[in-house]
Amino acid sequence: MTLYRGTFLDTPDDPFTGGLLRTEQDGALLVRDGVIRARGSFADLRGQHPQEEVVDLSGGFVLPGFVDTHVHFPQVRVIGGLGMPLLDWLDQTALPEEARLADPAYAAGVATDFVRGLVGAGTTTALVFGSHFAPAVDTVFAEAARVGLRITSGLVVSDRLIREDLFTDPDRAREESLALAARWHGVGRARYAVTPRFSLSCSDPLLAACADVLRAVPGVMLTSHVNENTREIETVEALFGCDYVTSYDRHGLVGPGTVLAHNVHPTDPELALLAARGAAVAHCPSSNAALGSGLFPLARHRAHGVRVAMGSDVGAGTGFSLLKEGLSAYVAQQLLGEAGHPLTPTHLLHLATVAGAEALGLGASVGDFSVGRRFDAQWIKPAASTPLDVGLTHAADAGDALAKMFALGTPADVRSVWIEGELAGESVETAEGAPALVK
Repeated sequence: MTLYRGTFLDTPDDPFTGGLLRTEQDGALLVRDGVIRARGSFADLRGQHPQEEVVDLSGGFVLPGFVDTHVHFPQVRVIGGLGMPLLDWLDQTALPEEARLADPAYAAGVATDFVRGLVGAGTTTALVFGSHFAPAVDTVFAEAARVGLRITSGLVVSDRLIREDLFTDPDRAREESLALAARWHGVGRARYAVTPRFSLSCSDPLLAACADVLRAVPGVMLTSHVNENTREIETVEALFGCDYVTSYDRHGLVGPGTVLAHNVHPTDPELALLAARGAAVAHCPSSNAALGSGLFPLARHRAHGVRVAMGSDVGAGTGFSLLKEGLSAYVAQQLLGEAGHPLTPTHLLHLATVAGAEALGLGASVGDFSVGRRFDAQWIKPAASTPLDVGLTHAADAGDALAKMFALGTPADVRSVWIEGELAGESVETAEGAPALVK
């Protein structure tokens, strides 16, 4: 067993319904076989377990590992393609890069960059938009397994209105998806997600094939995009003769295991349908801002009872850090004025951890530091004299410190990451004598 000492912050109780930030100063977590077995003050737990190894994380803050509910594996190398709306950005930036993953060697390099980027930003669990090429999907699953990252991913399928070299057909999509699920679903920390790119690029027969896979493999998820851009929405309505959410729902693709990204421009009937089906929405604020898609109507989602979590949406999003996404979410709600939902740092941490875990059906396993949870954690300890270090040194309390982390924090401030009790990445000894993540 290992005793981790530090200041722990988490949000086991939903702040949207009155939950508070839970703080354990000079606290300790006792971890055995990757699972938190006890928590309390360091003095008490050390007294009860005097022989156990101690990992001293004093001098910083320990947060749960982040849960990213929408991130694109093939797009890590095209982050920063600014100045375009969604459909132009896809045509000129994202899709040409995605076509390059037909080359297995290129896909392997992208997978290494992608997994390193997630873990380096403190993300320990992710719902990953895979590739249009089955061998590339194998590659990202294998790289995630090598590092220990917990991912849910799958083959991306399309058969119209995008580059023809990314097309599939219903039979091939069904066959390749089932084969990938057989190899990876439930193996280690991997799970499978049926992944139509968006209904804009999927015919009804292809969406029906996605439904076949969803029914054939127990426990798989469904992820796609919805209501991101007004031009996209108009085209979907013209193609299907219905609203965007219904284009999925008529094939049985909307349920408790569904996470749809963006939903910037939903109708009230769509929100009611998402709530009735128990689906979740991945809010991706930096992407929505960078592409000019709009400001996310969080208050309307909350009013309808739709579950919301956080996604980085790399590469339209501007980086892997959910600290940045949290700050962007806060700003978006501020800009909405009275139509926005006021967010505190506690809300932001919850969206980046527990809400994501619950959206992925992992709420009993990860997301906070309760006894029985897996020890997925990140130690945030900035370099001396940096703005974040100054801010944390002078923070009034734990909530103020958390605000500073969301306002100023970057992946460079994530000193170490653990996934199920295992240190992620190569480790070195820091000046403080604690293991650190080498990025």
